[in-house]
Amino acid sequence: MNEGDQKSPLFISKMDQNKVNELLQEALSENESLFLIDLSFLANNKIKVVVDGDSGVPLSECVRISRNIEHNLDRESEDFSLEVTTPDISESLKVKRQYNKNITRTLKVKTETEEFEGVLSEVTNETISLHWKTREPKPIGKGKHTVEKTVTIPYKDIKEAKVKIIF
Repeated sequence: MNEGDQKSPLFISKMDQNKVNELLQEALSENESLFLIDLSFLANNKIKVVVDGDSGVPLSECVRISRNIEHNLDRESEDFSLEVTTPDISESLKVKRQYNKNITRTLKVKTETEEFEGVLSEVTNETISLHWKTREPKPIGKGKHTVEKTVTIPYKDIKEAKVKIIF
């Protein structure tokens, strides 16, 4: 078989991508605590939707979103697979709203030049604040003492932020 004879992977048309996005937004609008993390159109007509919620996402909501999309697309015109999921705990935070739901949790945040690990204590429109305790040498005398540290990091400087899983 020549290279020219190989079939390229099928892709969902641009019109159908817009329809999927509309159906997804419609489903999300029914529960204001939910928000979109990612919508991907992958090879072989696979649609992947990643949603999160201010208080987590019950399985029933993933099913409801999936049905809203699936039942309003025509499988006769284009065959597709659909996956509606929540973010993997090991993935980096991608949307500002995810920071709000993780206040009081420990985050590991990387910037271009530094790495911080602390409890997320504040979230604004432009920044996040982390605080932690550390042992440092005493300014006078021998030994160490515990000091509290705080850092405020603008979103634009965050290269990666992950929730630290503590058992």
